[in-house]
Amino acid sequence: MLTAPAWADEDASPWDGNAHAAIRLIAAAPSEAAGATLRGGIEIRLAPRWSTYWRYPGDAGVPPRFDFSGSQNTADVTVLWPAPKGLSEAESRSIGYVDDVIFPLRIAPREPGKPVVLVLKADYAVCGQLCIPATGTATLSLPVRTSTHEAALLRSEARVPKPVAIGRGEGLAITAVSRQLASGHPQVVVDVAAPPGANVELFAEGPNPEWALPVPRAVPDPPSGLHRFAFDLEGLPQGASIEGATIKLTAVCGDKAIEVAARLD
Repeated sequence: MLTAPAWADEDASPWDGNAHAAIRLIAAAPSEAAGATLRGGIEIRLAPRWSTYWRYPGDAGVPPRFDFSGSQNTADVTVLWPAPKGLSEAESRSIGYVDDVIFPLRIAPREPGKPVVLVLKADYAVCGQLCIPATGTATLSLPVRTSTHEAALLRSEARVPKPVAIGRGEGLAITAVSRQLASGHPQVVVDVAAPPGANVELFAEGPNPEWALPVPRAVPDPPSGLHRFAFDLEGLPQGASIEGATIKLTAVCGDKAIEVAARLD
């Protein structure tokens, strides 16, 4: 039998950090559905022109690590990743976020209807003129009576790439993924349909974190109506096979972002 939730009054934890970066937990507005999955977010505040990394950092960098193992009454905490952007760092190409970023959370209570206490331990890296490691902790009780962060959370949730099939998507679609040989090296070529002149970015992830695929580069003079990208099939872990492997491709264009799972057959 579900009981009425014990509402918490604070909709955000205190900031934990310094002048370069700080982290906190924020709560979403309460849901009317009893026992529903709770919503929240991890917010990282960055100094102007500082950045942090996506779940796959690209050629260099460290992905954030979020640990919720100390939480109370949580069966599962899922972190969602808003669409990132490409970052240029010296000779490398990284992937991440500039200024502030909110990572939406989906929290499944172990015992629905009872209070949840989120306890976060975070390890991440931030970059300005140099890159430095950062850590932070935060604690927040859910659900809350009201939230001043709902609008910001909704904007961040809208930036999470939508999973689609190849050839699907409104205004943005990955239309073809092929393997080719370029100067004797295996390469993946990806075609993306987007409005002419639009700024399109493409990111590639391997089947597991051991794969370190290069950041795809735009190919000059693509076919009409398409944006073409290519990257060498390098950075594979020892013993890994290309045949039949499934990679994740994330395309970003303006306020649209999609992700496609593509088999390298």
